[in-house]
Parts: sequence; C-alpha cells; structure tokens
Amino acid sequence: MTLGKVVGTVVSTMKIKDLQGYKLLLVQPIDPEGRPQGRTLIALDTVQAGEGDTVMLIDEGNSSRQILGAPQAAVRTTVFAVVDQVHLGKDA
Repeated sequence: MTLGKVVGTVVSTMKIKDLQGYKLLLVQPIDPEGRPQGRTLIALDTVQAGEGDTVMLIDEGNSSRQILGAPQAAVRTTVFAVVDQVHLGKDA
C-alpha cells in the first residue's frame, strides 16, 4: 500500500470491458509528510476520489483484480481509499 496525491485525470476514448465505468486518475506517490516520492502513476479509481485528494493505492495486479472482482482484468494500480488524515507518532 502507498499514499498518493491525485494530481489529475486520464481520459480514454476506449477502455477494455472490465475497466468501463471507472475513472483513471494520475496519482503522485507521497511520503507520510506529503512529499512526492517516485514517479506519477495511472490508477483505477474505485472510491470516487478527485483532484487534490490524498488516497491509498495498491500497485499490484492480483490485489487490484480482487478489488474489482475481475480475475482477468488488465489492471495493476488501484485507488482503494480516500485518506482523511495521516498522524505521525512522536518518534516518526
């Protein structure tokens, strides 16, 4: 699981059947303090996230397919939660 910040959307005129009805989001992975980490990803949105939202990502195909309930879907990265708050302990 990874934290990320939604930075945009991707518009596709064609999608494979298993992905129809889902938005594609551009998500920048972040560390717990909100600093960018790594490359921007395209992620399938399963929770109606929007630009500026902090989200949790799964960047692993089997887990993403299980969330969709589509064992043959061509998907790797999925947004599965909108984060309300990140709290770091004193020692973090």
